Amino acid sequence: MGLCHAITTNTTEVAVMGEVFLYDAVRTPFGRYAGALAGVRPDDLGALVIRETVRRAPALEPERIDEIFFGCANGAGEDNRNVGRMSGLLAGVPTSVPATTLNRLCGSSLDAAMVASRQIALGEADIAVVGGVESMSRAPWVLPKTERPYPAGSMELASTTLGWRLVNTRMPKEWTVSLGEATEQLREKYAVTREAQDEFAARSHRLADAAWSSGFFADQVVAVPGVALDRDESIRAETTVERLAGLKPSFRPAEAGTVTAGNASPLNDGASAALLGSAKADALTGLSPVARIAGRGAAANDPQFFGYAPVEAANQALARAGITWDDVDAVELNEAFAAQALACVAAWGIDPEIVNRHGGAIAIGHPLGASGARILGTLARSLQLNGGRWGVAAICIGVGQGLAVVIENVS
Repeated sequence: MGLCHAITTNTTEVAVMGEVFLYDAVRTPFGRYAGALAGVRPDDLGALVIRETVRRAPALEPERIDEIFFGCANGAGEDNRNVGRMSGLLAGVPTSVPATTLNRLCGSSLDAAMVASRQIALGEADIAVVGGVESMSRAPWVLPKTERPYPAGSMELASTTLGWRLVNTRMPKEWTVSLGEATEQLREKYAVTREAQDEFAARSHRLADAAWSSGFFADQVVAVPGVALDRDESIRAETTVERLAGLKPSFRPAEAGTVTAGNASPLNDGASAALLGSAKADALTGLSPVARIAGRGAAANDPQFFGYAPVEAANQALARAGITWDDVDAVELNEAFAAQALACVAAWGIDPEIVNRHGGAIAIGHPLGASGARILGTLARSLQLNGGRWGVAAICIGVGQGLAVVIENVS
């Protein structure tokens, strides 16, 4: 298993980590909330991308998969607590292949890739299928149990689609503001203007539309059977800065707010997967590696400033990869909101043109549990297309966390 071995010194035994590679990545088109994919269960979406991942590896015998690591931010409904296991079984993977589901909210599937990569690096696995899924359309309402039986009064259902629910009253109020209000506070702190947000959002749509039109996503996306959806449903090619400027703020009065439905990511449904492996996995899968996992980072800050957490996560990942921002050729930063993405780019001091060259979540969509693996796969293919060497995939996470992965193009 793997390449991990040990070096014995006079007093200690030091583990030497094996290299970890990304061999392939695939996803569904991302559907709009209550849109084309609303009639598809999340475990079926997950099964589809797992099945397609296996199919695309010509030499892979499914029983050789060491484990499935899947991300999902909800888990309260048809995801059925461990959607990774459910999706693997529905995909036809042998029952002997274990599977787990990770929940780090928006970062869940990037976390899945990070956890799997560590297992491979330690020599405990040679092949792992990673990914994630979210059906925000089908997220259930929940009804909390009462302290006393037989309540006589009315009860209130809580939506599990997005954001805080059933909040512990001991949580400080400033931590539990809505994601949109938190972003308003973040843009005030870092002086991000409404105009800059709208320009960034329009760019996202323009580049995503161009990427689809050029065929960039053609071999990265698998169609969902029975659904007439051949590209990401939230992309609006006709979007302009002028149109976006006409939208009213969503979380504050017009005179005080800047965050709108147009410069924020939408609610979406979709699934993504990637195939990770050791150096031996090329023979086991019949695929050549596309990228090497070179560094990982996780960071946290005050919950209301969640959008800024990728800054330190990416800095960590770069340091662990032994490189700096000057070496980076491409960045895939999940666009939860234009304001937080702009704040991160400014903090890194990088050229904005290397960020999300093929559009981002504002246009492509953000089905929470699927987004991390989506940006990882997009980054690898972007480096492959442009010939760059180093890339960073980074994502912000509600309640004040961020994750990042550095990859090296080896294609």
